[in-house]
Amino acid sequence: MAFLVRLVPLALALALGPTTTLAGPAKSPYQLVLQHSRLRGRQHGPNVCAVQKLIGTNKKYFTNCKQWYQRKICGKSTVISYECCPGYEKVPGEKGCPAALPLSNLYETLGVVGSTTTQLYTDRTEKLRPEMEGPGSFTIFAPSNEAWASLSAEVLDSLVSNVNIELLNALRYHMVNRRVLTDELKHGMALTSMYQNSDIQIHHYPNGIVTVNCARLLKADHHATNGVVHLIDKVISTITNNIQQIIEIEDTFETLRAAVAASGLNSLLEGDGQFTLLAPTNEAFEKIPAETLNRILGDPDALKDLLKNHILKSAMCAEAIVAGLSVETLQGTTLEVGCSGDMLTINGKAIISNKDTLATNGVIHHIDELLIPDSAKTLFELAAESDVSTTIDLFKQAGLSTHLSGNEQLTLLAPLNSVFKDGTPRIDARMKNLLMNHMIKDQLASKYLYHGQTLETLGGKKLRVFVYRNNLCIENSCIAAHDKRGRYGALFTMDRMLTPPMGTVMDVLKGDNRFSMLVAAIQSAGLTETLNREGVYTVFAPTDEAFQAMPPEELNKLLGNAKELANILKYHIGDEILVSGGIGPLVRLKSLQGDKLEVSSKNNAVCVNKEPVTESDIMATNGVVYAISSVLQPPAAFSFFSSQQTSGTRGRTCRLCT
Repeated sequence: MAFLVRLVPLALALALGPTTTLAGPAKSPYQLVLQHSRLRGRQHGPNVCAVQKLIGTNKKYFTNCKQWYQRKICGKSTVISYECCPGYEKVPGEKGCPAALPLSNLYETLGVVGSTTTQLYTDRTEKLRPEMEGPGSFTIFAPSNEAWASLSAEVLDSLVSNVNIELLNALRYHMVNRRVLTDELKHGMALTSMYQNSDIQIHHYPNGIVTVNCARLLKADHHATNGVVHLIDKVISTITNNIQQIIEIEDTFETLRAAVAASGLNSLLEGDGQFTLLAPTNEAFEKIPAETLNRILGDPDALKDLLKNHILKSAMCAEAIVAGLSVETLQGTTLEVGCSGDMLTINGKAIISNKDTLATNGVIHHIDELLIPDSAKTLFELAAESDVSTTIDLFKQAGLSTHLSGNEQLTLLAPLNSVFKDGTPRIDARMKNLLMNHMIKDQLASKYLYHGQTLETLGGKKLRVFVYRNNLCIENSCIAAHDKRGRYGALFTMDRMLTPPMGTVMDVLKGDNRFSMLVAAIQSAGLTETLNREGVYTVFAPTDEAFQAMPPEELNKLLGNAKELANILKYHIGDEILVSGGIGPLVRLKSLQGDKLEVSSKNNAVCVNKEPVTESDIMATNGVVYAISSVLQPPAAFSFFSSQQTSGTRGRTCRLCT
């Protein structure tokens, strides 16, 4: 039909279901916004509504609380004006709008609400004015004068050149053969118009905006003796094609058309429902590297995820978007849909090039960039968007980048760029092996990891998972950000380079020259077997300097008393593995001696019993070692040192951990 015109904005929404209160049925979102406008305007008299007007335009909105304080719509400043609420008028000499508008028929009510052009065109038809003035019960969604003026000359000429067919049909499409008020206008419903019983799509959004075929209701519920008038901001037209049919006939969707066919989503896009398709144009597909595009097009699962990431679960008209909203896609991701001036934005980017192409099962917005979900990306692509570029460079230099772009099921443990602030390590055989141990043989999700779990790396190591109240760690490295799950791989962003365990606690101590005196003491105390067997220990290991700092007489007495030496050494061994990332402000760790150690962390410095740790997280297969520069003492009442004192109590060291 000649009067088919391109329609208005398509709206965002998660419709609010009907609720009730003890006082009766809850008000609709539109009624709540109107009520807020009345409250804001009541100081100007009865039945006065506060209205926000976009500066430099004729666009007006009843105001909600958030808009009232922000004084902005789509980022543009507004001014507040005060007008008579719908259904009321001023009385000379009296404050506000005390008088209810007298009821008249639909035809006369069109003039009252500011739709005189609709009234004029109704007059030109032979049949419609008598119907609007006669008996019955009708609803008309009447375009404002500005709406008619915004029609192209070509469309307007086609209407007025054949008033008794084209113009009459166009006006009848704006009418419903019964009275419908806003409290009945539910989100996603369809009303049957008086033109060939064609459907009119209704959307009623949580922000109070109501749209009719994506035209916004400007003023609603103007009662007439034979019906009701709703003023809208567009001339609406019939909708004949579903989303799939529109994709098939638009030249700009050639690549999208092929992608939908390959994914098998045709039936979804031509079926029942109300969706929003953020439809990538040919240009959008051309913007991504050919290698990436070909990979996705050749992978049915990735392709389906890609396309579902462009389909929102409900119809969203542009005119309903006055601020930012989080909306869910069929793929399960969340997109931030907002506006900046006249532009719609996705995740803050103005990539919508054409708004509100209406379909029988939803609405289409053209976008000029692809929205590729994580689930369709390789590990390399996931990492490219994260703060781990230095790690990726190391993998490239080590010749390991194929693991990040292939179809291996693995999880990359990628340290943050800040880990390398003092410089990047040199790539050699040892570093390449370490990088191999930053890749786990499976595609993991951090929410399913559990304490004590072991993970196998591509480098052949077994890594342990530690779950703490404030952190989730793999060996000494803790997860610093939400993980990303790609097509085959998962990306865990880590707070440091991983240190795989190298032997038992005794192996670690024996292999480090700093602990020769401690090793001898452990052997004398008969604790070698304990620290060699399978277990979970946290060892605060005094260095040789720590022992040498003790008075010689005291040290000799300690080393000469095997029982007391064992007691002192057991006080240095916690009965669980506590890596530095799990410490927090204060953790009380039970020792093998029985008393508790107080372990704390502040400003990236770890202390035990307020004594500073000189090196943290030396990982062993049965525990973790911390180097300390003093010998810890059990509580004074039971301390070997205290019992050996001849001139007062030695007392605990009390340096602050800063």
